Amino acid sequence: MDGPQRRIDKLTSILDVAKAMVAQRDLDALLRMIVREAGRVVDADRCSLFLVDREEKVLYSKVAQGMGPSPRIRVPLGVGIAGATARTRRPINLPDAYADSRFNRAVDLSTGYRTTSLLCVPMFNTDGDVAGVIQALNKAGGVPFSDEDEELLLALGGQAASAVENALLHEEIHQLFEGFVKASVVAIESRDSTTAGHSERVARLTLALADAVERDGRGPFAGIVFSPDQRMELRYAALLHDFGKVGVREHVLMKANKFHPHELTLVEHRFDYARKSFEAESLRRQRDRLAAGERLDPVLMDEEAILSAKLRELEAARELVRRCNRPTVLPAGISAPLAQLAALSFLGPDGLPQTLLSAQEVELLSIPKGSLSPAERLEIESHVSHTYRFLKQIPWTRSLRRIPEIACGHHEKLDGTGYPLGKAGQEIGLEARMMAIADIYDALTVSDRPYKRSVSHDDALEILSADVRSGKLDAEVFRVFVEADVPRRFLEDGEERTAERAAAR
Repeated sequence: MDGPQRRIDKLTSILDVAKAMVAQRDLDALLRMIVREAGRVVDADRCSLFLVDREEKVLYSKVAQGMGPSPRIRVPLGVGIAGATARTRRPINLPDAYADSRFNRAVDLSTGYRTTSLLCVPMFNTDGDVAGVIQALNKAGGVPFSDEDEELLLALGGQAASAVENALLHEEIHQLFEGFVKASVVAIESRDSTTAGHSERVARLTLALADAVERDGRGPFAGIVFSPDQRMELRYAALLHDFGKVGVREHVLMKANKFHPHELTLVEHRFDYARKSFEAESLRRQRDRLAAGERLDPVLMDEEAILSAKLRELEAARELVRRCNRPTVLPAGISAPLAQLAALSFLGPDGLPQTLLSAQEVELLSIPKGSLSPAERLEIESHVSHTYRFLKQIPWTRSLRRIPEIACGHHEKLDGTGYPLGKAGQEIGLEARMMAIADIYDALTVSDRPYKRSVSHDDALEILSADVRSGKLDAEVFRVFVEADVPRRFLEDGEERTAERAAAR
């Protein structure tokens, strides 16, 4: 091949590489590509790339052929061949590296390599600053690097600098999002210490389930593959799925029993007053009967029996209130005794009859499951809408634009009974269907919360299975969740590689 044609081919190759570099956003992969292509363009045996750290005024290398997978070389600006190239902004082309006092032989001595020819060129970014240097070692054929090699490597370096700048910007944006998401999770969980770690565990479970769905590849999951961007999108959505709870009043969010503490205290004081009222009534009756001439002993015996019966009834009512106040499932037939409570009364401070419990208090105690009144449950459920509105305000990148939709779908049910939109069936995306199972599993199995006790792994699977049978959760997703043993493989054994893989761009 003649010289001009060879030059044209190499320039064409540089243009093709430049296009590929612009598309590569992973910095480490980009640096490996630049080093590989630099060696090919100038026919070098080995290449390395150093980036400039302007704050510390050093060059650092993450990719150097022949130095292992993750070299950590740091060179002060102005020191060595690479440092001199960065400081002077000019290429250095040495036919014999050992003849130049700036060359550091220590690397050769540590690796057993013998550097002869060396070419080092600066990488100029769009602002004309030196972003790094590319260093090529040992031209093929044992000859020095030519002026043409220098020109070609400079051209590649200019394209590489722009690509590196873009990749670094992308990395900074990623780190910004990471920091924002982590700070948001801290804000969510600081409101309820009992759910600390829930968002992270749901994210890890969901990503582990996504891995299992990919490996399963059967039926509806045939051909399902989550790209790195989709994994990041799913991870962020899972981490932020409960962010809307910042809009829920704390006393509702943390409600452990059907009565708030101050409400229960008021009821207890009322029962105490009722006891004193019954005792006072008994004493008044005794006074009136004795004044009417009745004998003392029969009066005392009668009133003691009447008072004892009333106090037993009162304490039984108090115990019923305490039992019904707990957020457990109410037993069958409890509604009748609760209704009777509403009819019990005593004389208040004004001498008028007063009921032991108000109609609203009886209604609260009659909540069949959990601790929330209908109005409070609606307020808790509103956290999903809050989450969506909050996340929609964020200018997500194109690859992350579905985060609000995914995050607000984890309480939707296949039969349309979920919230906030009442979606059904395939209206609910696969990501939200996976997150729903992860969210419920974690909520069931974590250490005791104020309003419920945790259940075992097997019991949690049975509860989820019941929701599958009733048409609320996705049967195929749940099958994979169980068959792949997702919770135990990725949580109980401390497996964290899935979350790290998702965090990689």
